[in-house]
Amino acid sequence: MPLEWSGLSPELLLTLDRESGEGLRAQLERQIRDAVRDGRLQDGERLPSSRELARRTGLSRGLVQDCYAQLQAEGYLAARVGAATTVASRACPPPVPAPAPEARPSPPLIADFRSGVPDLASFPLADWLWALREAGRALPTAALDYGAPQGAEELRDVLAGYQRRVRAAAAAPERTVVCSGYAQGLALALDALAARGVRALAFEDPGAPATASAAAARAGMTAVPVPVDDGGIDVRALEATEARAVLVTPAHQWPTGVVMAADRRRALIGWAQRRDGYVVEDDYDAEFRYDREPVGALQGLAPDRVIAVGTVSKSLAPALRLGWLLCPPALLAPVVASKESADRGSPTLDQVALARLFASGRYDRHLRRMRGVYAARRAALVEALAVHAPGVRLTGLAAGFHAVAHLGAGRDEQRVVAEARARHVGLYAMAAHCAVPDRGGRARLVLGFGNVGERAVARGIAAVGDLLAG
Repeated sequence: MPLEWSGLSPELLLTLDRESGEGLRAQLERQIRDAVRDGRLQDGERLPSSRELARRTGLSRGLVQDCYAQLQAEGYLAARVGAATTVASRACPPPVPAPAPEARPSPPLIADFRSGVPDLASFPLADWLWALREAGRALPTAALDYGAPQGAEELRDVLAGYQRRVRAAAAAPERTVVCSGYAQGLALALDALAARGVRALAFEDPGAPATASAAAARAGMTAVPVPVDDGGIDVRALEATEARAVLVTPAHQWPTGVVMAADRRRALIGWAQRRDGYVVEDDYDAEFRYDREPVGALQGLAPDRVIAVGTVSKSLAPALRLGWLLCPPALLAPVVASKESADRGSPTLDQVALARLFASGRYDRHLRRMRGVYAARRAALVEALAVHAPGVRLTGLAAGFHAVAHLGAGRDEQRVVAEARARHVGLYAMAAHCAVPDRGGRARLVLGFGNVGERAVARGIAAVGDLLAG
């Protein structure tokens, strides 16, 4: 499909050498011909009008018209009365690709239980556009310059207040750094820790081994898995490592869904103080809770030892690429320096829009609505499993929008996943989240329901119920 330029089309780069022995018309014809041949101009793409091209090149309009007429005669251009001159269809046939093995398109899935993805169709687009307009309307001209790498003051003020109120965090605007999502936030934190001599990063297992290992390697650290049990990360096992930093998800452990127990939290803070270490807290989906009391941020217990990373990837949408770090005082300067070196700061207009979304109450209104949406999908999952696979136990349902299905010992996770895919249902094995294979031989699946409607949840589980039940 040809590119459709609305209004004036972009300029076409043409270089005319008036000192050359080659005539100007010949140069113009050759360069347009070459642009068509090498694909710079594609079939159906509009060329500048003869009047506009003459103005841009300093040539007479008659010369340009003669050039277009010649290229039309050669089959490179096409023109109709009252319409723009365009590249002729198939003026330069594309190279014939080598024959590829015939692949049948995969049929759409009945349900895809991929975890970590919110309901993308529920993104509050009208509220976001309102916030962008409000931000643009009030933004001073000076704010369009390179902003502070730490982030827009308006957003840092709002985030600090919100984190204090909702997450019981010890948050202050001057120690808040805006970043481009979780991946950058983690990278900034690890860079700052590496600068303080930290050489090993511990992480939860099960957890996110690929993410933790890649981020640690980028910062020049080794990554060390530490087991998780029903109380959260095993602090005794952590003590046995050489790590001085640990990555945890205490409010809703990823992916098991357990909540870090109060005594385990105290033990973890004690480890950090004794080891002169730091805890990196990923507070990824604490906004969505159902049948348990709210759990405060770990950072609120030890703000000098915990770096809290938060984003709107789960609460709004991953595409916004906006997050924040609550930094201990000793790490603030190196984190800001790393942010400045990385990209000089996140987009100011988006930051101010997010601040308006928070301050207006529209963000909280969206969260309240989504809690209802996810609660209904959670209930649909529980009900469907009770009907079609009553022996399967679900855990991790107290918060977020994923759960863990326990298939029992001796089952083959990968076989269940493969057979479900053959039935057009996307299931995902716990093994993908483990650095060390489960020594107990437990077979578990991580079932995400954030981006799966209630009907799809029911249909998907009905299609694979016998596989899950074994």
